[in-house]
Parts: sequence; structure tokens; C-alpha cells
Amino acid sequence: MKKITNKNTREVLKNIPSVDEIINEFQSANTPLKFLKYSINIVLSQIRKDLLDGLKVINIKKYTFNEINKMVIKINNNSLRSVVNGTGIILHTGLGRAPIAKEVLMDAILKNYPYSNLELDLETGKRGDRNSHVSMLFNSLCECEDSIIVNNNASAVMLMLNSICYKKEIIISRGQLVEIGGSFRIPDVISKSQSKMIEVGTTNKTHIKDYENAITKKTAGILYVHTSNYKVVGFTNEIDIGKLHLLAKKYKIPLLIDLGSGSFADFKYFGLPFEKMISKYIKKGADIVTFSGDKLLGGPQSGIIAGRKKYIKQIKSNSLYRAFRCDKIRISIMETILRTYYTSKDVSNQNLSIELFKRSRLELRKNAKKIVSSLSKKVINNNQINIVDSKVEAGSGSLPTEKIDSIAISISNNQKKANQLFESFLKNPYPLIGYVNSEKYYIDLKAVTDDQIDIIIKTMNKVLI
Repeated sequence: MKKITNKNTREVLKNIPSVDEIINEFQSANTPLKFLKYSINIVLSQIRKDLLDGLKVINIKKYTFNEINKMVIKINNNSLRSVVNGTGIILHTGLGRAPIAKEVLMDAILKNYPYSNLELDLETGKRGDRNSHVSMLFNSLCECEDSIIVNNNASAVMLMLNSICYKKEIIISRGQLVEIGGSFRIPDVISKSQSKMIEVGTTNKTHIKDYENAITKKTAGILYVHTSNYKVVGFTNEIDIGKLHLLAKKYKIPLLIDLGSGSFADFKYFGLPFEKMISKYIKKGADIVTFSGDKLLGGPQSGIIAGRKKYIKQIKSNSLYRAFRCDKIRISIMETILRTYYTSKDVSNQNLSIELFKRSRLELRKNAKKIVSSLSKKVINNNQINIVDSKVEAGSGSLPTEKIDSIAISISNNQKKANQLFESFLKNPYPLIGYVNSEKYYIDLKAVTDDQIDIIIKTMNKVLI
């Protein structure tokens, strides 16, 4: 922006257009008046601040109108948009974690239009429980006595601890005091639940005697946290769940397990890294297990608490449960997702997360060849485009340290740097999010759905000319 130094700031401030003048200028923008006034106030406040801080512009009226116009365009367009995930990370937190199939989303909408029996028992006509729509399905898949769904796994852990260990002690290994994304830390959760954390063992080694020596009359439970976003290797020791169960049973205290990411599918069957299924923890003696619904399960953002009926009943009676419960859309989606699990080795293609995880390099390479063969001659001439083998992460702390086979398209443009390509693809009407590595721009196909292939072709032909 051009700057000048020969005008008095106060004089410039006087020349800022009035709110009424701006409203008249933008009335044809089809922006609701409340939104327009909000935009105007935001922009004018920022302009006044910038001017007082020393910014000087040649034409304050033109500058103001330009800034207002940017804001109007922004507020008139949907902020939440469909994007192409070219990062290869299927459970990408920034992109909404587990992808949901169109059919599942549409089914959820139709089940709730215009009303649904969310809390009405159609058999009796009496008040029902919203959790009942999914609890039987969860109970079957987890092989547990009872279960409830809440809005995320952080809520699930908080609710579990606050209900069972309130004002009492909870024992946990130092090696499991993990930090999850967004500086979310297990010690902080325990503290907020108003439980007292008793640390045992060391970062790399914890023995059964460490747990037993820490048990007192104030002990309300043993907490086992699956280190789902990292692994400690080398000189290590972690207690088997079965042994912890026997110890907890001996002292008549519950064994509580936070899996973070849990699975109902046998990932080894799909040629993917192993992840112990939730039912295995229940069978080994866990009294309560918590896990995310929007990671390896392939559902919407949610947290599940599964286990023994007496503890689930205790948790449901906690007033915090109402604050953490799920809405009708999430419950509807989750009900459909749970029905995609016929067996641990047979999952419906309506479970889009599992379907994307299952796709082989052979399938992905075919898609890559289709894309490259559909590019214009101009794009081919202006860019170095190659199909390459790649390795991707599952995302969201799931399957830590494991790399999954994939295929990517690498791009080197003759005029634009890799970072510029990233921005160009991002700002496209249908945003495509790839990644930059070693001065090349990559579009990984692991998390790209088949109906997005044509979008990628169109976008590349537009951006790379």
C-alpha cells in the first residue's frame, strides 16, 4: 500500500465515510443489515486504530470501501466448506477428522426432518432416552453391559472421573500422563474432574507393585491411558491389562481405561497396522472404557463410555452428563455408522473412513494416472508432474508411529514456488489442501474420494497453467 506523510492523521480520520454512507453504497450486496452493520463497525474500528498507529493512505474513502467490500464478501460466503483432502491424512483434525459418506449424512438429515423421536419411546408413548438409539449397538460391538455417548472423548474421560473418583484418588502411571492435541493434558483433566492424581512408576517403566503400593482407603480407581499419539521404545515396561484387572478386583476398585482412539474393526485384515479392538479391553477386565467416535470408528465427533452397568448408571446420574450429551444429528449419524460393522472383518462401504484406509496403492495409482492423463498440454509443459509412492499417517493420534502406503502426485511449477502453489490451490473455489516438501507441492490421494477426482483435474488445469 502506498503511504504518505504530508497529511494530518486527524484530518484523514474526518474523511472516513459515515456508517450511513457506507450502508447506501453496499445496499445492493444482498447482505442482511445486521451483518452489514457488524462488518462496517469491525472495519472502521480497525481503520481508525491503524491510522492512529501511523498508517497513512492516499484515498481514505476508497480504502475504506475496499476493506468493507472484502468483509462483505467474506460474510456473504459460507465459512464452512467442502474441501479436497490432498494431505493423505484420513483422520485430519483440521479437516473434520473422520469423513462421513454422503448417504450417511443425508440419512441423518431425513431421520430428523422436521422432527424425530429423539427422546420419545414410540412403543410406550412416554419420555425416552436419546442414548437408547445407539446404546444397544455399542453394547453389542463392545461386548459390554451398557454404554453412553457424549460430545467428545475429553468429555467422556472428564465425566467418568468426576462420577467415579470425585474428591478421591486415582492411580495412573507416569508414562501415561500424555498431552493430546491443543495442549489437552491428562493431569489437567484429572484435576478438572476434581479427582486427586496419584502418579506411580517412571516415564519408561511401571510395575504392578507400583500400583499396589499406591492403593489406600482413598483410592477410587486405577486409570490406564492408552498412549495413542506416541510410543516409548527401548528399556520400557507397561503392565498388562489383565494383571491390572486382577489387582483392581483384589482391592475392589474399578479399572478405568481411556483408549483415545478405539476400533471395532480388525485392521490387520485390511493390511493395516494393528490396533487392539475395544472388546478386547472389556474381556480383559476393564470396568469402564472411553474412546473417540470420530477416529478409527469413522463416526461424528463424539466420546463413548462403555462398561459395567453399575458404573454407567452412576455416570448417567451426574448432572454434567446433560452438559456433555450429543445432539440429534450426531446420534443419527452414529447409529448408521455402527450398523456398518457387520463383523470385525466385514465393514460396509458406507463407513467412508474404513473404506479410505482399505484402498491399496494399486487403486490409488489408477486414480493418479487418470488425473495426470486428463491434464492439458499447457499444464504438462509448464510443470514437472510425477506419480510417486508415499507414506501417510492415520491422523488424530491414531496408529502412532505407523506409516500407511499411499500414492501422491508431485508438482514443480516453472513460475510458482511450492508455497505459492499451496496458496493457489487453497484459494480455489473448491479448496484443495495438499502439502509442501523439499520445494515440491504434493497431492496425496489416500484421503481423496472417487467423486473428487474430476474436481482435482479441473483444479489442476486451472491453477497450473
